[in-house]
Amino acid sequence: MKKNAILPESDLVGRIARKAVAEREAEYAGEIRRLLDAALDQVRRCGAGARPRVADIVAAAGLSNDAFYRHFPSKDALMAAVLADGAERLAEYVAHRMSKEEEPRSRVRCWVAAILAQSEPALAADTRAVLCHTGALGADLVTGQAGSAPRRLAVLLHAPFAELGVAEPEFAAGLVAYATVGKLSEYLWSDTEPTAAEVARLGDFCLAAAAAATRPSGSPP
Repeated sequence: MKKNAILPESDLVGRIARKAVAEREAEYAGEIRRLLDAALDQVRRCGAGARPRVADIVAAAGLSNDAFYRHFPSKDALMAAVLADGAERLAEYVAHRMSKEEEPRSRVRCWVAAILAQSEPALAADTRAVLCHTGALGADLVTGQAGSAPRRLAVLLHAPFAELGVAEPEFAAGLVAYATVGKLSEYLWSDTEPTAAEVARLGDFCLAAAAAATRPSGSPP
């Protein structure tokens, strides 16, 4: 063997490096979750009328300012993340509700009911407060920073729409999702809840839209 031959890197080095990266990733993920939860808790305390301070959020999370700015360049960025996190949690909740139904029409109606259930007073107050704090970013449930909510929820309709014979389930689901989330936004800002009849009516609309999308292009309704 030559004296200056380069030996292959020991796998031990790779294992140690991967372990260190995984530990740091888990640590950072924990910090982010604590900041998101603390920010939401501060929003609940302040309501729509006052903006929580970074110092209060950091203190509630039990972290330092360095930890905060390691993940978020500003309070607005954190509040946008709180809104996006809420959209993810809503999608998970709706998916869980839908998983209890087997028939595609029932899953569509369940999808509608689960979304409109977010207008329940306690949930609505939290959502309105977060939206008020992200208002400077132009964020709402349909566009802006929370614009991903309709897209995430639309994905949940792809399978039931396909089972119902919709020719382009992704396209139809997207239109229905934007309409439904828009209706939820209307209930939130008017501080009202839909009646059972209104929930059923919106469910009928979504199913009618799916039925219309199963017809060949150009055929009469």
